[in-house]
Amino acid sequence: GPDQAARGRAKHWIRVERYWEGQFPNVRLRFQPVLCQQCDDAPCEPVCPTFASYHTPEGLNAQVYNRCIGARFCANACPYTVRFLNFFNPQWEKPLHLQLNPDVSVRSVGIMEKCTFCVQRIRAAEIQAESEKRDLKDGEFNPACVQSCAPKAMVFGDLNDPNSEVSRLARSNRSTKLLAELGTKPNVNYLQRDSWQDGKNG
Repeated sequence: GPDQAARGRAKHWIRVERYWEGQFPNVRLRFQPVLCQQCDDAPCEPVCPTFASYHTPEGLNAQVYNRCIGARFCANACPYTVRFLNFFNPQWEKPLHLQLNPDVSVRSVGIMEKCTFCVQRIRAAEIQAESEKRDLKDGEFNPACVQSCAPKAMVFGDLNDPNSEVSRLARSNRSTKLLAELGTKPNVNYLQRDSWQDGKNG
């Protein structure tokens, strides 16, 4: 609740930042979803004393929950503030306890967590494609945030595939990365509505 949020115990895998631009009455509001940037040079990984934070071959910043001791070094090292500690054991009233996803482990008290790009969906799609002896198709699966985004403002895919939609969008002159100047090499791209240079629609 609000009392725990005031103590820094709020937890969210994706948050929406708001930025106001201009002077009244000519004010514009920009929204920016902030989630784990799945950095190629992630500062959260080398600081973990138990190697619970690691890099997958696909380029995801993954977490081995049963290795995590809740030291919070990863949260302190993350410049995006997207890693959170479970301060309490999760509890669900009946019948909500029946809605838990069997493909995702329940993180207990003292465990760090963050956005995983719904890695369980990635694995399920890979297994399905392998059983059918074919490659994954672009757009075949999406993380929950992309699937549930009503205005379709989010796109997910393989940046290593030059023909994928997400790769095409990343090459756009509107594409930018959050805090890229820190050298973390984030893999989440944002498309600017306007060009920052000329203020015209891009």
